[in-house]
Amino acid sequence: MSNNQQHGHIEKITLGGLLVTLGIIYGDIGTSPLYVMKAIVGTTAINTDVVLGGISCIFWTLTLQTTLKYVILTLQADNKGEGGIFSLYTLVKRCKKKWLLVPAIIGGSALLADGIITPPISVSSAIEGLQIFYPKLNTIPIVIGILIFLFIIQQFGTHFIGKFFGPMMFVWFGMLGTLGIVHLMGNASVLKALNPYYAIHLLSIHHEGFYVLGAVFLCTTGAEALYSDMGHCGRNNIRISWIFVKLMLVLNYFGQGAYLIAHQGQTLKELGGAAANPFYLVMADWFQPIGIVIATLAAIIASQALISGSFTLISEAMRLNLWPKVLIKYPTELKGQLYIPSINWLLLAGCIMVVLRFRESGNMEAAYGLAIVLCMLMTTTLLMYYMYLKRFNNVLILLIVGVYLTIEISFLIANLNKFAHGGYVTLMIAMVLALVMGVWYAAKRIRRSYTEFVKVAKYKHLLAELSNDMTIPKYATHLVYLTNASHEDEIESKVIYSILQKRPKRADIYWFVHINVVDEPHRMEYKVHEIMRDDVIRVDFNLGFRVAPKINLMFRKVVQDLVRNGEVDITSRYESLNRNNVIGDFKFVLIEKFLSYDNDLPWQERIILDAYFFLKKMSLSEGRAFGLDTSSIKIEKFPLILNPHREMNLKRIE
Repeated sequence: MSNNQQHGHIEKITLGGLLVTLGIIYGDIGTSPLYVMKAIVGTTAINTDVVLGGISCIFWTLTLQTTLKYVILTLQADNKGEGGIFSLYTLVKRCKKKWLLVPAIIGGSALLADGIITPPISVSSAIEGLQIFYPKLNTIPIVIGILIFLFIIQQFGTHFIGKFFGPMMFVWFGMLGTLGIVHLMGNASVLKALNPYYAIHLLSIHHEGFYVLGAVFLCTTGAEALYSDMGHCGRNNIRISWIFVKLMLVLNYFGQGAYLIAHQGQTLKELGGAAANPFYLVMADWFQPIGIVIATLAAIIASQALISGSFTLISEAMRLNLWPKVLIKYPTELKGQLYIPSINWLLLAGCIMVVLRFRESGNMEAAYGLAIVLCMLMTTTLLMYYMYLKRFNNVLILLIVGVYLTIEISFLIANLNKFAHGGYVTLMIAMVLALVMGVWYAAKRIRRSYTEFVKVAKYKHLLAELSNDMTIPKYATHLVYLTNASHEDEIESKVIYSILQKRPKRADIYWFVHINVVDEPHRMEYKVHEIMRDDVIRVDFNLGFRVAPKINLMFRKVVQDLVRNGEVDITSRYESLNRNNVIGDFKFVLIEKFLSYDNDLPWQERIILDAYFFLKKMSLSEGRAFGLDTSSIKIEKFPLILNPHREMNLKRIE
């Protein structure tokens, strides 16, 4: 199936597509009723103005932030069917503004940091429902046990579990809506909170009203996932399913509000004990055990969506030279299914740390939201340039950006109150991730700026002579080098040095392979340039930033095509083997650089490169990263001399 066919397939609105969308997209935003109203009310006595104002803020946040910004506007930024902040960045790169990489890095890092706190808060909120029946129950071991199980099963893929996600989330949202309707029937007057007056009244009159926004923001933290996972479900399926999801969420929030207003003046603790949560209080006693089970399953699905999203994000970052190369596995043939062991275990360690640090969901609420609002601000920044490229009316661009910067900066200021209460945890995680991305990208740029390229034409006749020099033992029938030279007529000087000087390497055919990462997510193309017939051939791969560079398989396919077209003969040129049509061997030579001490670099470049090579030691080797067969690889060490020391004034004496 071609990329266009795949794109068209997921854009079709089908019942199955809508069901899959429920399971993949809405886990995070769909489980927010577990903790949002609890965070708004807090430990103080229930106040009708605060409840009505909070519900009004929730409704208009879901309308303005989630519906208008993400579902209607941001989903327009479609990169061949793919979404997410890195996809958006590749769309706006044409602006030629280098600083746009900064919001992409900050946004991606914040989204990853969000992936560390979402599973603990979702699972904890669900499991704490058990304290209704067992008030002294320690939920921490149960939460950690569920998280460990969740991360262990990642290596097997979610193909079979995924079939269960959609129907389960349909049940979840159906339960949300039903619970809401039951309580709205008893107090429909709460629907007056649809009037934005109540939101404005809360924010302007009550001195703590503005900081309620920090809790309100939790209702839309999953909005970024709607855009990030567009490639799995399609824009149209997201837009149609959101109508149902938003209706169910709003009904539940208003139902919780109706229940709380009916108990004005009381505290949550008085209503249901130390672990009281409006989400469970609205349930009939007989239904609470069922509700806890359904909530727990929904929380696990929400966590799964964040974990899968983190894998996709890191995979994209690697292709864009923003992350060290790490091992990626593909548990199933399902599009988008991948598993990154190192990220999986890092996320698990982070989740366990969050659970042990905050212990219960109420404390996690104080840390949640600060990182993700940064991601939303960065998306708004990139979206502004996307609209500019798409020639939106300038007045309209200013109006849209002005409105959303105002909303998101307000959320940011409200969430800053959380910094001392644990918000610093996710910010620190995001800062470390952003630092890794920044160092890796900057080091790559420094290396590129100092790389010396030479014209292949200058050496092609020498290579041809070397290929036919029988006095030199043959190194390989086919010798393959990976090159970073983007121009067909150039090659790194270190490659020529490796062939001619390090140890003369005689081969029948020299292959130069270049991988060009393009902005279209799933493009897979190649181009062949015959530099010298039967002696020197260059192959350029144009691969999308979401395509795994399995060079071993791709190169084999290219060679098969060339043989079938009669463009190259890969039969061994040893007489005995040639007579029997034995295929010649292929050997890949990879040149690994290390930072030479013979450098006189500016201090900032030295720090960046030292950090880069430290990260490189922990990352995947080039051979494994490109999917090359380890038995056919030769690794050569090459000193990276970027700025050599000035010539020493050394004198000879008699």
